[in-house]
Amino acid sequence: MKLSGIEHVFFDLDHTLWDFDKNSALTFDKIFKLNKLEIPLADFITVYEPINLHYWKLYRNEEIGKADLRYGRLYDAFTSLGCKVDDEVINKLSDDYITHLSSFNHLFEDTLTILDYLKPNYKLHIITNGFKEVQQGKLKNAGIEPYFKTVTNSEMVGVKKPNPKIFRHALDLAAAKVENSIMIGDNLEADIEGALNIGLQAIMFNYRNEDLPLEIKQVKNLLDLKTFL
Repeated sequence: MKLSGIEHVFFDLDHTLWDFDKNSALTFDKIFKLNKLEIPLADFITVYEPINLHYWKLYRNEEIGKADLRYGRLYDAFTSLGCKVDDEVINKLSDDYITHLSSFNHLFEDTLTILDYLKPNYKLHIITNGFKEVQQGKLKNAGIEPYFKTVTNSEMVGVKKPNPKIFRHALDLAAAKVENSIMIGDNLEADIEGALNIGLQAIMFNYRNEDLPLEIKQVKNLLDLKTFL
């Protein structure tokens, strides 16, 4: 069912348009080779991905800082694998990861097609919790920066999604209103509930096939956004 009155579409970036998991795995492959770390990549990724999600939840909830996230997720992953890696190497890997992450720029299937479809009729924006030093590079290097009128980053605002302040800051920056805007993202807590809590409409990009409450609007492929917009 088409939604009426929408003028502004706010997107999350990582895991919604930019294929974080694929790009992250390629980055680890590169930096492990650069640092001569002989750890099977597939084994590392299997333990790292859930650890990383856990650390990002702590970071969103202001329970840890950026430095703790960047170090802790690697330390815990290596520990889970039974690998002893020196702190100096972990810190070097953490820096190298940030340096090289935006050099890989795989997008989710149909990202460009849906952005081309939406751009003539809506003003498009980004709201992201990702680190400011890499998010703009991701947009630019992936070739999608020109689609977006504004980019709101959590480090600009001092709070992270789902905090209402970041959504209100993004609306103000875009000269948009709650009633004529919608949020699209992959995280139920940060993107969807965060938006709904200030009265924004929201659609979850549910590519992981999570079980969602019936009232949550969802798509499993980005092209399915045409059903609503």
